[in-house]
Formats: sequence, structure tokens, C-alpha cells
Amino acid sequence: MTEPTKKRIEAPVAAGSATTPLPANVHLAAVLAWLIPGAGHYFLGRRSRALIYLAIIATATVIGCFLHGNLYRVVAGQPLSILATFGAMGLGLPYFVLRFLVSYQGDITAPTFEYGTAFLLTAGVMNLLLVIDAWDIAMGRKE
Repeated sequence: MTEPTKKRIEAPVAAGSATTPLPANVHLAAVLAWLIPGAGHYFLGRRSRALIYLAIIATATVIGCFLHGNLYRVVAGQPLSILATFGAMGLGLPYFVLRFLVSYQGDITAPTFEYGTAFLLTAGVMNLLLVIDAWDIAMGRKE
């Protein structure tokens, strides 16, 4: 049986070494994927997948805000807040819009605070995984 051939852009390299994939759109796809959830996949031609990813991340973010969850930021004396902030910043542009333009702050007294925090953090980490997925697609490692 023959294995299906994969199309890959090859870049010329020095004589005696193997050819490597040309990362022409890799960085742009990754930055777009981080800034706007689904934009990296849309840029790479995965239109329906991109819209589904955008809907999932946006829905999780909106639910997290409606449940008054915590949109993490670095807190002095709490080293784990750095990791949580990195995860929340995975939302990309929506994080900065919520944090600085809308001045969103969760309500710690709300009974749904912890659930909202889980939704917001999950949306950020999920988008970071989608950045890696867009990177792999752009590199030709994944269809």
C-alpha cells in the first residue's frame, strides 16, 4: 500500500543537508491564532474549523464573565498568579480588551465566582493549544 503524499513547501538549503519546510506563514499564523481565537486557522484556510474554535472560546469567555469569574493578573507575593495570568492571557486580544478597555473584574462575592474563573482560565489555555495547533498546521506536520 502506498501512503498518501503530503504537500510541503521545501526551501533550498546548503549542499549536503536535507531540505526543511519553509516557515513562511508559521509565525504569522501563530500570532493571529493567539490574538483572535480561530484567526490562525482561518488564515491557513481551515475556515469552518476556525469559526468553530472562535465560537467555543468566545462562548467560554462570555460564560466566564457572566458568572463573574476572575480574569487573572499578577499579584505580588503569589507566585502561582504568574502562571494563572499566563493562562488567562492565552485569550489574546479579548484578555486585554476585558482587562483594560472594559475594566472587567470578577466579583469574588458572587456564588458563581469559581465557575466563572474556571471558564475564563479554560478559554485562555484552550486558545494557547489552538496556537500550537495552528503552528503545526503551518509547519506541515498536521493536516
